[in-house]
Amino acid sequence: MEQKKILIITYYWPPAGGPGVQRWLKFAKYLPESGWKPIIYTPENPSYPLIDENLLKDVPEHIEVIKTKIWEPYQIAEKLNKSNKKFKAGQFDVGKNQSWKSRLSIWVRGNFFIPDARVFWVKPSATFLEKYIRENKIDLVVTSGPPHSLHLIGLHLKKALPTIKWIADFRDPWTEISYYKHLKLTQRSDQKHRTMERDVFRTADITLATSYTDAENFRKNGANAVCITNGFDESDAQNSAVKNDQATDKFILSYIGVLEQLRNPENLWKALNDLVLNNSDFSENFTLKFAGRIDDKILNSLENTSLKKHISNLGYLSHDKAIEEMKKSSLLLITNFPNESSKGIIPGKIFEYLATGKQIISFGPDKADVATILDETKAGKHFSYQDTESIKAFILEKFGLWKNGALAENTQSIEQFSRKNLTKKLAEILE
Repeated sequence: MEQKKILIITYYWPPAGGPGVQRWLKFAKYLPESGWKPIIYTPENPSYPLIDENLLKDVPEHIEVIKTKIWEPYQIAEKLNKSNKKFKAGQFDVGKNQSWKSRLSIWVRGNFFIPDARVFWVKPSATFLEKYIRENKIDLVVTSGPPHSLHLIGLHLKKALPTIKWIADFRDPWTEISYYKHLKLTQRSDQKHRTMERDVFRTADITLATSYTDAENFRKNGANAVCITNGFDESDAQNSAVKNDQATDKFILSYIGVLEQLRNPENLWKALNDLVLNNSDFSENFTLKFAGRIDDKILNSLENTSLKKHISNLGYLSHDKAIEEMKKSSLLLITNFPNESSKGIIPGKIFEYLATGKQIISFGPDKADVATILDETKAGKHFSYQDTESIKAFILEKFGLWKNGALAENTQSIEQFSRKNLTKKLAEILE
């Protein structure tokens, strides 16, 4: 039986690093098993915030990848101010950490590049792909954002080719994302963002969300929305040299990934600082490990506490190495934005955390989707940014179990989040 063709329009593709690339890389890996032939459309000369050459080995051997040139203003912005590099990953200086250059750059980014700085790729891509789709009998188009400008390519193609099926995949929300309010938008710019978002929601045949709450919010705004979360790939765990149950000689609390100022769990640092000052046993055995890109302002603030001598900062690691560091940990940290509108964000790393069987400590708004997953899988506990004493109690409980060699592995109800099972769910929706 001939496979149906699915054209996946994505900005992030190996050697891009970070979480944005994983979703469609893994879907593309497993879709052929369900009768779909993925074709990737991606920029030839992108400006990626993170590079991970190791992910190239995950690209299916015979997959067709089409590339065209993109022009991005980021290179100019980075010459004006080095911290502008953060914007590519949706990171911002906030509060007292904002210089006038930061404020100006954020204002320009929000009001001149709508919806984002990849908008200059929309028209040439739409023109190129309209011809490509006609000539290659594509059955279905997927656009994956952010960058949300890619959904404008889908919008153009759907209007030009009404019979084509279009899925708009939102790895993160658009106007509901927590940093949206930090963009210093004029009323006119805000209206433009919201009009574009509404057009995408109402024109796409299906809108995919990565969390239950996001899907619900998208439906309220006129989208035919379905949730398919991110997940973990069993083969990543199987290929790792480190076993899940490997014992550690220190009680290691690890944060793996990018940590910016808007998701900084200051109450956790305070609780840990109190524990190392007042509990000599904990202090002798504790390590706080970072593997990824941690904002300099966060690291500098920790340097001024008693946690300084307990920190192990490994810097950015390849995806394979990051998974190894998760497995070498006793407790894994996940953080979300504190505001209620972010309760639907499920950071992709939670699923790889789950696959290790390690316990998870999470921070974010009350009644978050992450809390639902942790409760369902019995894999850890979610705290708000107001909690303090209960954090200490949780950490000491896990520390006590670790000391007694009884910090149990947990893999309850996690198979629903495997990439293979999620791809089967996607294939059902595609049909």
